[in-house]
Amino acid sequence: MVLRPIYLATLTAYKDTHLIKVLTGIRRCGKSMLLESFQEDLQAKGVGKEQIIAINFEDMDFAPLCTAETLHAYISQRLLRDRMNYIFLDEVQNVADFQKAVDSLFLRKNVDLYITGSNAALLSGELATLLSGRYVEIHVLPLSFSEYLDFIKTDAATTSGASNLGRQFAEYLQFSSFPFTCELHRDAIRIREYLGGIFNTVILRDIVARKKIADVMMLEDVIRFMFDNIGNLFSTKKISDTISASGRKISTHTVESYLSALTDSFIVYRCSRFDVKGRQYLKTGGKYYLVDMGLRWYLLGNKGIDRGFILENIVYLELIRRGLAVYVGKAGDAEIDFAALKGDECSYYQVSLTVRDAATLERELLPLRQQRDHYPKYLVTLDDDPPASFDGIQRINVIDWLMSWAHYSSRW
Repeated sequence: MVLRPIYLATLTAYKDTHLIKVLTGIRRCGKSMLLESFQEDLQAKGVGKEQIIAINFEDMDFAPLCTAETLHAYISQRLLRDRMNYIFLDEVQNVADFQKAVDSLFLRKNVDLYITGSNAALLSGELATLLSGRYVEIHVLPLSFSEYLDFIKTDAATTSGASNLGRQFAEYLQFSSFPFTCELHRDAIRIREYLGGIFNTVILRDIVARKKIADVMMLEDVIRFMFDNIGNLFSTKKISDTISASGRKISTHTVESYLSALTDSFIVYRCSRFDVKGRQYLKTGGKYYLVDMGLRWYLLGNKGIDRGFILENIVYLELIRRGLAVYVGKAGDAEIDFAALKGDECSYYQVSLTVRDAATLERELLPLRQQRDHYPKYLVTLDDDPPASFDGIQRINVIDWLMSWAHYSSRW
């Protein structure tokens, strides 16, 4: 089993704290595998196997436990009174009224509780009310590029150089960042079939069934629009007008409902706008990014897209993977691709496929130069050129930047 050390370090940091550890993320991103790795780590450090109770609610063996009462009784009967008990509840949203069982277990001082879910609704409603201030969310994404190299058993330090890393990066973009795809050995047909399974499960189980959507074809029209407009600013009215123009009328209210369901399922992420001069969060506008570029390849094939937007998508995911709050930066009439916030600190990122053309370089630098503050500013490109500085703005290669975080011990 390949470890994901950054996430494991985060779990270790919260071990034995009186907080519920809530792991969220799209289906098949590696949450279950991460819990298994953590359980192995606990046992390697002296925790007895009898101290661990692990239940995966996608396993039919545990179907009788899918009510709050039966789940609570099952766990309570197995708790050790004189030792810490480590409880792992995987895909707990499949349990009716699970929040009641979770809340009751949390009251016990010798219970260290970990739960996972594949929908943002896990942390809304009654659970959020019951557990306010008593949980920490650890959001799990599919593999980063550095993790992808680990999973395909590639040591970046021993590759044949930048050209080999460039080829692997191209494969990472096309063949998906979901962990299991690494076991399919770049077999395009098998990977596409696997991605189709993920896509259909998320759409049918996490969106259609949960939201009781009757017109699945209309939902897929909205998804196709989203997948085809990565990194573009657009409104719900724009989506409504575009689909309606093709002969299928849809209201802006329905579009908003579908977008909410898509973000709740973690298949897309909304990047809101932030006024970097006025330090204000803006309610209107925003962009959407995909959790995995392979899903776009599955749905739209090799239909043309600006590769710069794909690169932008990868940078966005990496920034949130590093624990930053990420926004589209509004600077007067100019736009900065990303303003990344953490506490009182801010950093700016402009993303471009290449800036070897002088006019392109100046165009990309301009929004960053207009920011007169002293926060770090980066121009991220795919150009395989030495790092350079322009009036304090650092131009960096995206692969170098992605690899630079490979061995950090903690995200926080």
